[in-house]
Amino acid sequence: MAQTWPIVFMGTPATAAATLEQLFRGPDRIVGVVTQPDRPTGRGQKTAPSPVRKVAESHGVPVVAPEKIRPPEFLDTLRNWRPEIIVVVAYGRILPKTILELAPQGCLNVHYSLLPKYRGAAPAAWTIINGEPIAGVTTMRLVEKMDAGPVYLQESIAVAPDETSGSLQTKLTLIGSRLLLETLRQLKEGGLQPQEQDERAVTFAPMLKKEDGLIDWGQSAVAIERRVRGFDPWPGAYTHIGNKLLKIHRAKVLPADGKGNPGEVVRADVGGFWVATGAGIIGLEEVQLENKRRLPGTEFIKGARIGSGDRF
Repeated sequence: MAQTWPIVFMGTPATAAATLEQLFRGPDRIVGVVTQPDRPTGRGQKTAPSPVRKVAESHGVPVVAPEKIRPPEFLDTLRNWRPEIIVVVAYGRILPKTILELAPQGCLNVHYSLLPKYRGAAPAAWTIINGEPIAGVTTMRLVEKMDAGPVYLQESIAVAPDETSGSLQTKLTLIGSRLLLETLRQLKEGGLQPQEQDERAVTFAPMLKKEDGLIDWGQSAVAIERRVRGFDPWPGAYTHIGNKLLKIHRAKVLPADGKGNPGEVVRADVGGFWVATGAGIIGLEEVQLENKRRLPGTEFIKGARIGSGDRF
């Protein structure tokens, strides 16, 4: 009979919830789940449980959502669950040594980049923004320094030309769930030795902020198009037209040679909605004026009274 381990899972968003769902389908026993406290969400800002809490409760597993993770009462809860290993996926906090060393096998993390590249909170987004041709997933043993632990397994995939942060994360989540189960299997067999990361190759993927989505038209058309995809679904790429916000959902780098100052509309007709950048021309293929519905760029300009020479 295959060996099974009691596992504590720590995670919060939908990505972590999807991974937890796959873990329930594996051979091991989930004895407890830790997630972030219920937070206001959506337009109405109603308090809602995290996606991980919903999955855990649907399987009848005990869940805790502490505001603080260092008090002795929380550590006692973890000890009472007696995990062989703690699995951490996008929990949202740096874990202290008291938790990292609580389980015999330590803490196993799934990270959505090929470490040591893109340590941090938003690896999928920065992979696209920086024009990387390859993305990937890493399983590693957590240490007190962010995403710096020794690596167990990695798997890479090609980044599609039209990839968004959302579509890439969906792919990486599927890979990560499989890689997690494989890592657990090999750890039980005793032959998996983690490899230290090369600190000389470290790069970072910092948490995204709402203001990151504001388009700098002085950048090149290539850089702007990558940011449109990298900031989809959040925080979204946007600019301003007059005193109104205009979201840019899809854009395309154009081979056209056009002259214009950065942010200047160089074409606005049935043939295209084109804007000059710091280097090259970009076509706005799908946009959304605040409080309005999404429209193809060429449909939007019909009612927006935008013409060549106007500036964002």
